[in-house]
Amino acid sequence: MPEQDQIENRAEKGIVYAPWERAFDRVLTPFEEFIHRQTTSGLLLIVSAIVALVLANSFAAEAYFHLLYTPLSIHIGAWGIDMSLHHWVNDGLMALFFFVVGMELKREMLVGELADLRQAALPVIAAIGGMVVPALIYLAINHGTDAARGWGIPMATDIAFAVGALVLLASRVPKALITFLVALAIADDLGAVVVIALFYTQQLALNWLAVSVVLVLLLFVLNFAGIRKVLPYFGVAILLWYALLQSGVHATLAGVLCAFAIPARPKYDPVLFSGRIKELVERFDASHQQGGNIMTNEKLYSVVQTLEQGVRGVQTPLQRLEHSWHLPVAFLVIPIFALINAGIPLQLGALGETLTHPVMLGVLLGLVLGKFIGITSACWLALRLGIGQLPSGTRFSQIAAVSVLGGIGFTMSIFIAELGFAAQPEYLLMAKTGVLAASLLAGVIGFAWLWHLGHKP
Repeated sequence: MPEQDQIENRAEKGIVYAPWERAFDRVLTPFEEFIHRQTTSGLLLIVSAIVALVLANSFAAEAYFHLLYTPLSIHIGAWGIDMSLHHWVNDGLMALFFFVVGMELKREMLVGELADLRQAALPVIAAIGGMVVPALIYLAINHGTDAARGWGIPMATDIAFAVGALVLLASRVPKALITFLVALAIADDLGAVVVIALFYTQQLALNWLAVSVVLVLLLFVLNFAGIRKVLPYFGVAILLWYALLQSGVHATLAGVLCAFAIPARPKYDPVLFSGRIKELVERFDASHQQGGNIMTNEKLYSVVQTLEQGVRGVQTPLQRLEHSWHLPVAFLVIPIFALINAGIPLQLGALGETLTHPVMLGVLLGLVLGKFIGITSACWLALRLGIGQLPSGTRFSQIAAVSVLGGIGFTMSIFIAELGFAAQPEYLLMAKTGVLAASLLAGVIGFAWLWHLGHKP
């Protein structure tokens, strides 16, 4: 064996793999990096949810709930914001989550799975069916009561959990099936954002709403003016967040609006960049010969700086920001959200009452049964009408199994529950219980079904 091969083999033996990493290496889709991060984020979500449940049902419960409602204030002169830690996470920190969601949506609409209408037709129709049927099931159970406001809770799919569960089966499912689920979940996220904007707003303050509209227009003016520095966008986005907070529209939508204004055009054409890089490399080599120490060779350092600017210029601001913000949001923001919101006090003595509560039943059946019926029937109808086509190498039975995984509705479902039942703690508790129970049930059933289908040719 050549010496180089021996070195590579030794390096390979020194690598420690997480349980699913080798399986993931076999998944070669355009979403590879995105899926890998979602899978790891799903694991962190599970850990955070378990920690929150343990804290809420242990001797530390009182301290845990006291921490949630600890007041935190920002004051500058006469101006200030006063909110609890719970609200700062849900109204403030989650704006970063929606910022990343917005960038993912924009990228998918421009160049991803949602850019080609024929390719996007099936997952988009599936997402619509998977939102409408769960909402109808919830309303059928809670119609005519003040709990009917929670109809939006079972509409959402948690992309991190769902994709993570599917990637664990990477060797047993077609690669196109993972792509289908990602496209479905992203379309589902867009639907959830629209539902939050239209139906889960407080009483509107028109003056602040007008300010918000002006700030959104300013964001797009920056885009059309060709400004690619991110600082002006973030400055306007912070003002937009505050204006929406005062207007009654949920402030986290500032993240989505800012994301859609981020430029998706590079400064340099790839051909121009290639020629420029070759020229800079020649200048680098010439400068290097005059003195190899970059600390003392100013010409060498200036070439490196110009090279760095060129590399940034050939990338789009949308790509750079999505890449840099995905990690902190997936590994920090979402786990913190789960830690703050998943702490549900479990009362085993009242288990029968909990399982028969209309809100809990509506959320549970909406996610587990509604997602399955909605996604599967929408796909069947679209295929019968010739509107969409099955992903390459997949069977309809696999689409049906994936629709069960769509019932994993953790992050966005709990977020909508917080919006819908903020003033009704009993309903909020039942809704969260339903989300957790449904996510566990849908994950187990969907995973087992897909595992079983993996045996069949």
